[in-house]
Amino acid sequence: MTTFADQIVPFFESLQTPADLPDGISVLNPYQEPEIIPLLDAYFRKFYDDTAARIPVMGINPGRYGGGVTGISFTDPVNMEVACGIANPIEKRPELSSTFIFKVIEQYGGTVKFFHRFFLTAICPLGFTKEGKNYNYYDDRELKNTVRPFIQTTFLQQHAICGYPEDCIVLGEGDNYRFIKELNEELGLFQRIHPLPHPRFIMQYKRKRIEEYISDYAKLLNGIS
Repeated sequence: MTTFADQIVPFFESLQTPADLPDGISVLNPYQEPEIIPLLDAYFRKFYDDTAARIPVMGINPGRYGGGVTGISFTDPVNMEVACGIANPIEKRPELSSTFIFKVIEQYGGTVKFFHRFFLTAICPLGFTKEGKNYNYYDDRELKNTVRPFIQTTFLQQHAICGYPEDCIVLGEGDNYRFIKELNEELGLFQRIHPLPHPRFIMQYKRKRIEEYISDYAKLLNGIS
């Protein structure tokens, strides 16, 4: 019996940096770091060692202090250890998006319940930096065009690993949603795509309304799970 964990860990291990990136743009690929794969395996064996289908919750691409160091989208080293119970040697620096997402997970019913139904990921599973700062795949037209074949391939792979679900949750109501919607129209993978405001946007600009946004997230999660 091939489990979700059996498929997803090799998927991440096999990710190859897209060739011919624009000048000045570097790749974040934590899966090349030897200490990350055991953490990744422990995480997925704990929460995904079964054959249940999952609904992907897709962000943009990993950032320097979250998925870019832990290998798990929206999961900083603090939440990997405290919320997920996976001890790790990574500097315990909290990341805003991770802080919000794990508040949502707590509201939903906790990590075991959430991860049994959902898969935190990104439409572009490798991250980017420019001048030492996070860089989104759509921030540069040349970069987006360069990585589009890579994204298309990994989009198909992640849909298959998730068990061909009909729903997808997209975090980022602007460029990320438009790109995923366009890509999905080409490939015909999901019947329904549900956009939500990105956690970083909420934490940076709407923090006084955080409880309202957590409720909005929870309402959607409960409505499609």
